[in-house]
Amino acid sequence: MENVKLAVKGMSCGHCINSIEGNVGKMNGVHFVKVHLNEEKVEVSFDSKVVSLKEITDIIEGQGYDVELSKLPKDQSCH
Repeated sequence: MENVKLAVKGMSCGHCINSIEGNVGKMNGVHFVKVHLNEEKVEVSFDSKVVSLKEITDIIEGQGYDVELSKLPKDQSCH
């Protein structure tokens, strides 16, 4: 299981939250996704044997947002 925190620019409202959480959350291998609108962050927990981080970021970027990656510390979980 991998946990990542993505810096996502361009999110501004509830529709952005629903769009990202909905589209990323339905991907095979994604166990958890949470948008933090005020922080411009998206936390994702996923099985890297099933889905790649690039596939996840491609989904987000495909919706018109800009993504930067920063890994969560190993002791920090998305849950």
